[in-house]
Amino acid sequence: MPAETDPTRTAMTEQEAATAADRIIADFVTSYRDKSLPDVPTIGDTPAVAQPDSRRVPAWASGIAVASIGIGAGATGIGCAVWLAMKGLSMATLNGVLMIAAPFAGVAVIVIAIGGLLRSLRGVHTETHHHYSGHVDQRTVQNKNVGAFVKNTNQQ
Repeated sequence: MPAETDPTRTAMTEQEAATAADRIIADFVTSYRDKSLPDVPTIGDTPAVAQPDSRRVPAWASGIAVASIGIGAGATGIGCAVWLAMKGLSMATLNGVLMIAAPFAGVAVIVIAIGGLLRSLRGVHTETHHHYSGHVDQRTVQNKNVGAFVKNTNQQ
């Protein structure tokens, strides 16, 4: 029985390993050259072959592809912005809300004060008088609401 097929043998010698490697490498084909073509040189530059672009993509298809990428990127950006806003709102405390709202409230007070000043400088009267005539209906309503579930019963 040869040493290469002996199942009880566990290791090869250096010479046996080199011989087996040379045999495997000699049997293994790594390249192929078609020698039937007449004008292909064995060594040197190969002549250029025309390779026309045969892809046919209509303009509308490439436009849809670009638009879908843009919409996807835009939706991702909007989604991230909404997530950040919701994350910020979930961390809001009363002090945080007041710190954010205080400048806007201050600006609103200043705008109202300037508007009132301009109105008074123009001589516009802000006093309104309402004159009513007719019968006035006066009613007193008493209600009693007690308990977690309340039924509203108004007594006249």
